[in-house]
Amino acid sequence: MSSPIWFITGASRGLGLEIARAALQRGDSVVAAARDPKIVEQALGTHEQLLSVELDVTSQKQIDESVALALSRFGQIDILVNNAGRGLVGAVEEASAEEVRSAFAVNVEGLLAVSRAVLPSMRKRRSGRVLNLSSVGGFSAWSGWGVYSATKFAVEGLSEAMHAELLPLGIHVTVIEPGPFRTDFLSESSLGRSQQVIEDYSATGGAARRWAEDSHLSQPGDPVKGAAAILEIATTPAPPLRLQLGVECVQQVQDKLKLVAIELEKWKGLAESTEYDN
Repeated sequence: MSSPIWFITGASRGLGLEIARAALQRGDSVVAAARDPKIVEQALGTHEQLLSVELDVTSQKQIDESVALALSRFGQIDILVNNAGRGLVGAVEEASAEEVRSAFAVNVEGLLAVSRAVLPSMRKRRSGRVLNLSSVGGFSAWSGWGVYSATKFAVEGLSEAMHAELLPLGIHVTVIEPGPFRTDFLSESSLGRSQQVIEDYSATGGAARRWAEDSHLSQPGDPVKGAAAILEIATTPAPPLRLQLGVECVQQVQDKLKLVAIELEKWKGLAESTEYDN
């Protein structure tokens, strides 16, 4: 893919910003979508190959307008990066209905809405790439991150289905599973804390809150290297369905696969006993 045109949501910071920066440095064209496009321009400057657009992924009007601007400016979108997201830390019982709805509105419904707006032009050309940003928490959940993980589990399921549906149409889908990267994801601007605190969850949900406070800007993942890996996978001829990023992420995926294999083997007899007798 020569000099592709990117459409990146959540492009004002974190991995989204670094992907945009790396793509521009390589000579690609980038539509950088963010709630405040001025932040993008301050970080990346002004370029003929950069279009900064205002986009709140919970606003269908802004989605339609930003995609229309992108197609008007560049004619097509080759790579869609669904990166916009929001976190929520707290035990599952602690999370209010509104906090849950807010997380799903951005992480799941927003991803779907942007995809629906971009995919028609890709289908028409029978070409394109979709990168859906999930998380290692979308493959292996842990205490204190249940609602956030639920949104990312949803992204994983949607991505698997999209992969099967779009590959025959010439469109590749890859779900990206980053571990902890040194971005501002753990800051209050990106990570919500459940307002309700239940003492019984101090050692679980409470520990997750404390980890988020203590780990901000000391995460092991390098977002510049992460962006470079994403650029590589976005333009490789046969991209994988999933890409893990980070040592911790790889280890957690391996640990879960082992656990699932052990439990599957232990309870296989009971599982298989539920068939009708022939």
